[in-house]
Amino acid sequence: MQSNLIESNYPSTRKPVNNGRSDLPFTLQDLKSAIPASCFEPSIARSLSYFFLDISLIGLLYGAVYVLNYWWFLPIFWLMQGTMFWALFVVGHDCGHGSFSKKKWLNNLIGHLAHTPILVPYHGWRISHRTHHQNTGNIQTDESWYPLTESKYRMTPWWEKFLRFEAFGVLFAYPLYLFTGSPEREPGSHFLSSSPLFRPSEKWDVITSTVLWTLMVSFLGWLTFQYGWLFLLKYYLAPYLVFVVWIDLVTFLHHTESDIPWYRGEEWYFLKGALSTIDRNYGLINGIHHNIGTHVAHHIFLNMPHYHLKTATEAIKPILGDYYRKSDDSIFKSFFTSWRSCRFVEDEGGKVFYQSKALPK
Repeated sequence: MQSNLIESNYPSTRKPVNNGRSDLPFTLQDLKSAIPASCFEPSIARSLSYFFLDISLIGLLYGAVYVLNYWWFLPIFWLMQGTMFWALFVVGHDCGHGSFSKKKWLNNLIGHLAHTPILVPYHGWRISHRTHHQNTGNIQTDESWYPLTESKYRMTPWWEKFLRFEAFGVLFAYPLYLFTGSPEREPGSHFLSSSPLFRPSEKWDVITSTVLWTLMVSFLGWLTFQYGWLFLLKYYLAPYLVFVVWIDLVTFLHHTESDIPWYRGEEWYFLKGALSTIDRNYGLINGIHHNIGTHVAHHIFLNMPHYHLKTATEAIKPILGDYYRKSDDSIFKSFFTSWRSCRFVEDEGGKVFYQSKALPK
């Protein structure tokens, strides 16, 4: 039963070549067989414990900043609360993958409770994120965080390059992405059911999340009307900005590395593309944001709860061998290294890698 479920969620899992075999030395089933079956079983109690822990910590931080009311505590509060917003997002992320529980209604309920307060339209994001996972590593069809081609990079206006690559615009892109979709793709809002991101059958899911998002924005507007802009900035906008940086930073780091391959056309299939990511070490906050750095196993097994990913990773590493990528560098060093060296990929080729802006024409 589990095997059928796994296979049905993974398009093009194995690409035959001339000898009728995959060009990887292992298959999805080889990897699945190495993992304890319990890793594919979500626990509602355990999943809910992470959700309630996160919202409890968020509540405690709000209480602390209100009681202390010291100016020097504000930056600390913003950083900590924004990080907890990000942790709450990761819980909703599990809901979106169906790995929070096997109950669809519970996934949708907790997903909305986790995402709406941080201004994420749950279903709109869930659907586009599904497209990303089904096309990871495919330059032509990946929905987000795919590279520019060299010709597109060179044609990009100087001001856009400056904002994107020099002014760290990549760390503040998420709110714009929700409204416009990814650059170089057909424009698509995460709030409109008519968007090309969605199927007609997903209309009411998208509308539901958009309505809830609108109610949250209205609530924030009411708070601003009652208490002023400084109140909103102090208690919400500053932590929200930290959250935005986290979601962009983490996604960038998982999909941007000079030795991670990208594929075109027949060179791509699901398992090979799923391996085009890297595990990162976030140090002290690994546990706080629910081990989201354990990303390789997550891309291979989308419906595995986050709390089983470390066990699964250890089980599949001997099989993956050199196909498994992990960096133990600090996230700051990793970001600046990739930020400097990963600008575009070649215009042609079935398998390509990020190149630096320093390459001559």
